[in-house]
Amino acid sequence: MLELALRGNHRYWIWVTTLIVLTGSALAMFILQYTEGLTVTAMSRVVPWGFYIAQLTFLVGVAASAVVVVLPYYLHDVREFGKLTIFGEFLAIPAVIVAMLFVFVDVGQPQRILNIFLYPSPRSPMFWDSVALAGYLVLNLVIGWNALQAERVGGEPPRWLKPLVYLAIPWAISIHTVTAFLYCGLAARPFWLTAVLTPRFLASAFAAGPALLILLSLVMRRLTGFDPGDRALTKLAKIMAYAMVANVFLLVLELFTAFYSGSPEHIAPWVFLYWQVDGAMAPVVPFMWLSAVLAVASIVLIVRRRTYAEPVGLIPLAVMIIVSIWIDKGAGMMTGGLNPSPLGRLTHYFPSWVEIVMGVGLYALGALILTVLYKIAVTVKQETASFPPDSPRPERSH
Repeated sequence: MLELALRGNHRYWIWVTTLIVLTGSALAMFILQYTEGLTVTAMSRVVPWGFYIAQLTFLVGVAASAVVVVLPYYLHDVREFGKLTIFGEFLAIPAVIVAMLFVFVDVGQPQRILNIFLYPSPRSPMFWDSVALAGYLVLNLVIGWNALQAERVGGEPPRWLKPLVYLAIPWAISIHTVTAFLYCGLAARPFWLTAVLTPRFLASAFAAGPALLILLSLVMRRLTGFDPGDRALTKLAKIMAYAMVANVFLLVLELFTAFYSGSPEHIAPWVFLYWQVDGAMAPVVPFMWLSAVLAVASIVLIVRRRTYAEPVGLIPLAVMIIVSIWIDKGAGMMTGGLNPSPLGRLTHYFPSWVEIVMGVGLYALGALILTVLYKIAVTVKQETASFPPDSPRPERSH
């Protein structure tokens, strides 16, 4: 089916070429970083995790969110999600790939990543996170590709695929759970040391992922004419809305616990993120307030019925949710966890130009993979829509 990705008009090829060029910029930054070392980044011994790991946190959530269409469709027979399921599964594939690549570029000597598998340690959350991400990538690739292949020839998916679908559902939840364990298992970082972190990760994932899928569905409708259905988008928007409310509620619980307890080590990171310490304001503060304002604004839109009247009306809500969560799970999670340090030191971190260009390039690679997968899926669905269910399909070359 890969040959379907080679069909397209001039706008399609301009888009693909642009993404390839931007991906090349990431390769150039990686070569620079590999030859010069991590000194070209803004990270240090005090700030071992920065922009790269922040993107891992966000993208793993996007990948895990595929379960919000897979679970209702396969377990509860929500037929409205029939057209969307493959796109949720295909969204998870580039999200996992790019998430793992951000870890790859974060390591000063990338070849050392092999040590995770050559010398596995069951006590290491990083080992389990690697296994979970790799397994989830394979599951979505196998399930999505075989289901689409069966749809293309007008047949039923193979029977062995259904157990994999059922396995992928808890696996999706596990990848973000284990990712949260990377943070909340660090006793010296009070900002991360909370049992609420895992449900916060899951709630934000089930808000940001559907929001992104809604935007992508509307783009596909505009550019290709493929329509997943208004009812499907409305149902997906309601899942997104409930998840966002849960995410904000859990964040309020964190704030209450920190400030009502009066614990200095729990209060300090929040003051650092949203105010100033010792008369100095961290670069992250304006972004955190933007995230907070967008979160509140999204709640206002969520409770308005008119928001769901037309799918196009979901665009502002989806954009607000994505930007708010991207800032909160990225800049907020990293900066808040690392400040103050166990020794009480404050560090004002802002990614270097190398990190930013690298990030843009890796996101472009993800967009390129997503474009190819969605191009194939949309073409297959448009082809099959041209034939009644019982009519013979044209012969396919293999």
